[in-house]
Amino acid sequence: MPEAASTRAVIGDSEFDRDTAVTRRVPGVYDIDLSAGWTIINAVNGGYLLAVLGRALADTLPHPDPFTISAHYLTASQPGPAVIRTDTVRTGRTLSTGQASLFQYDDDGNEVERIRVLASYGDLAALPDDVRTTATPPAIPPMDQCFGPETASDIRLPSGGPAPVDGSSAITERLMLKLDPATLGWALGAPSGKGEMRSWFGLADGRDTDPLALLLAVDALPPTAFEIGLKGWVPTVELTVHVRHRPAPGPLRVSVATRNLAGGFLEEDAEVWDSADRLVAQSRQLARVRLG
Repeated sequence: MPEAASTRAVIGDSEFDRDTAVTRRVPGVYDIDLSAGWTIINAVNGGYLLAVLGRALADTLPHPDPFTISAHYLTASQPGPAVIRTDTVRTGRTLSTGQASLFQYDDDGNEVERIRVLASYGDLAALPDDVRTTATPPAIPPMDQCFGPETASDIRLPSGGPAPVDGSSAITERLMLKLDPATLGWALGAPSGKGEMRSWFGLADGRDTDPLALLLAVDALPPTAFEIGLKGWVPTVELTVHVRHRPAPGPLRVSVATRNLAGGFLEEDAEVWDSADRLVAQSRQLARVRLG
């Protein structure tokens, strides 16, 4: 369970750090016990898995920070033991590239690959300060005017709107999410149809975010499919994250949007902004939806 708010966690000593920690067996091979605390519906959250693999690659490669990481989710990961295998593809002065795969065993004892990533790492602290952008932070009401997951559950009751998914929601206990009311129509049984989700984001134990936690942040909000009027699990097929800056202390603002659903697949484009109004991460994922 998350640490009490009065004992604010710090980077390097938090539940997120412990649950993403990998143990090097030999160079390029790591063991981890995937925590059930980061599950949603019936599987381990994809952003948490990306952070786990990101930590293994940070140990493998000579550079500290993920700049870009692309993941293909092959089979659903389950809480419990897993093995990560990494390879260094190339090392250079400013960037290094590596790949990693996470494996578990099925009920018959066969090794199954769950997720495979290709990533380039560098040093975010060494980047120049020059920023030229037309992007602007999302307009989200103050936190005291937004709703946490537990409140979203409450506001379903008077409207009679059904819960959109069944299964584990353990990950919500480890996150500080305050959802923009304008993107909560799904919780009232009246989705807007716009395919947008916006929220304040942090870790429940007060730990500030770092580049690895940004890999979690881009995949932590309820699916935009809910605001399109769909229900059920929306499994990620592929997810690419670009980390642009090391985030300043304080809560993040995350906005996610879907513009196209076709053939049972949709994209989710996410932006993550820090307390200094900097765009610190961007992502795009392709996800499968269940129609009908």
